[in-house]
Amino acid sequence: GTGLGKALKLINHPVRADIPVWWASLMGKSVEATAEVANGWMPIFFWPEKFEQVWGPALKAGLAKRDPSLGAMDIQAGGMLGIDESLVGDDQDKVLDFARPSTALYVGGMGARGKNFYNDICKAYGYEKEAVEIQDLYLDGKKQEAAAKVPGEWLKMSHLVGPKSFVKERLAAYKQAGVTVLQVSPVGHDAVKQVETLRSLIDDL
Repeated sequence: GTGLGKALKLINHPVRADIPVWWASLMGKSVEATAEVANGWMPIFFWPEKFEQVWGPALKAGLAKRDPSLGAMDIQAGGMLGIDESLVGDDQDKVLDFARPSTALYVGGMGARGKNFYNDICKAYGYEKEAVEIQDLYLDGKKQEAAAKVPGEWLKMSHLVGPKSFVKERLAAYKQAGVTVLQVSPVGHDAVKQVETLRSLIDDL
């Protein structure tokens, strides 16, 4: 170096002495470290009933070393939010289709063949064949075909899209899995109404 570097210091004073640390860790040791020292965890493609297939061992190992003074680790999940009694069958699928391009981007395009953590998550959920197909198509420039290969069941279980009864069931599953914070992206013309409906369903749990 030039020797001209100078450390920067905060000129403001944080409201809290301890600033919460949240990690969007993906696999293995990073998830283990999150469970050990972080205040919160932000997983991606969270499927409440199956998340332990992907992250269970790492979370267990990290929590075993966690300092009790940190308190319980928060978990954030959610995805697309669309609550309407018409969202069943094909209509539900049409809304979930909006998540296909981004899911295909991560599973297929975020990394090289053999080194893509999002692809690994897809495989760990039991979609080994689809994970390979999505990646091959995406890296070959066939993005629409890759998006079409994203498993519909995975989308349905990792987003909050459907009639009230279905979304309420999903919320109960999130709660059972330990999710404490919902992060959602409302779809439709009235985002405020979507969030208000979500709030009422949470209050009923």
